Amino acid sequence: MAVEVKYLVVRNGEEKMTFASKKEADAYDKMLDLADSLGEWLQQAPLTLEEDQREALSFYLAEHKEALTQILRGAAPQAVSQKPAKAKGDKPAASKDPQSRTEKQAA
Repeated sequence: MAVEVKYLVVRNGEEKMTFASKKEADAYDKMLDLADSLGEWLQQAPLTLEEDQREALSFYLAEHKEALTQILRGAAPQAVSQKPAKAKGDKPAASKDPQSRTEKQAA
């Protein structure tokens, strides 16, 4: 019998993602914290965004924080992968699968 250690990120009672290492789980949790902060900040913007749009935008910005940091420092934007931004609510479905693969893109 094999024993596997898995780290589960849980936010507000919802399982978000499963990881094979504590470092990856902590990085993903930190990225979710950043997305929450960005979402609150975007609420104060002088434009109207629906909650889903604001959540998707804040999650996208948090996922690509390195590129955003470079842009804010004055560097030209780098091409980013064209995967669609997903709202935080879209992630749990993947994590509930017991054979789900480890998320390696944690920021």
